[in-house]
Amino acid sequence: MRELREQLAARRGPDQRRDQRGPQPRPTKVAVTVRYSPEVVTYFKATGAGWQTRMDAVLRDYVARHQGQP
Repeated sequence: MRELREQLAARRGPDQRRDQRGPQPRPTKVAVTVRYSPEVVTYFKATGAGWQTRMDAVLRDYVARHQGQP
């Protein structure tokens, strides 16, 4: 365990604290506030952990099928 801590400490830059994350890649998603009907939220939450990811997948599929349509 001590070796692992030393290896991780060696990876950190000299000005980076132990509890800080390093540089992150460009975000792949955008944070927004959206209001959905209770039925939609209840349905997706009932599918268990990862419901927001599944909701995103459904919306992405819809966009893919309807791109270029008015």
